[in-house]
Amino acid sequence: MDEHALAELCAYAKKFAQLDAPKIRLLQAIHPLLAPRLDEVTDAFYQHLPTIDKARPFLEGREVSLKATHREWLESLFTSNFDLDYTRHLYKVGDVHVRIRLPVEFMAGGMTIIQGELMQLTSRVFAGQPEPLLHANAAINAATGFSLLVMQESYQSSSMAAELERFLQITGISPTLFKNLAKAYNLKQP
Repeated sequence: MDEHALAELCAYAKKFAQLDAPKIRLLQAIHPLLAPRLDEVTDAFYQHLPTIDKARPFLEGREVSLKATHREWLESLFTSNFDLDYTRHLYKVGDVHVRIRLPVEFMAGGMTIIQGELMQLTSRVFAGQPEPLLHANAAINAATGFSLLVMQESYQSSSMAAELERFLQITGISPTLFKNLAKAYNLKQP
């Protein structure tokens, strides 16, 4: 993905997920409160995954490294500026998931599990403080939503590229001819 498209994706994902500067600052502010307990979220996530039959083949022999990577990502939810570099990193994570053929529904399902665990954690950390709890959960929801949107874009891009490649093979059209036709078509659009 080129830099312009990546910048557009970053802006789009922020807008869609309602991830704004105040929420990013709040995530960074609550980081010291949550960081010591983020291992609990990763542990719960990786205790649940093996109960899903289709997930087991993706975990076998890799749980230690996957847990470490997952924990780093959780940490980044509370330390990132959600800028172009972060968007690029998440897009690459999505690419890795595509390359290993992780079913796309695992992304949304996994994020649902993570959000549930994070909500339980914030409920314990902010017990008896409904206003801070509400704001913390809204910020976490925005950050996880942003992450999911960016990572799933990799699936869409890969799927479209595969479909285009299959179309070119079936029709015998060269990639150069296709690009020229697409360019000409776009010029004639109102």
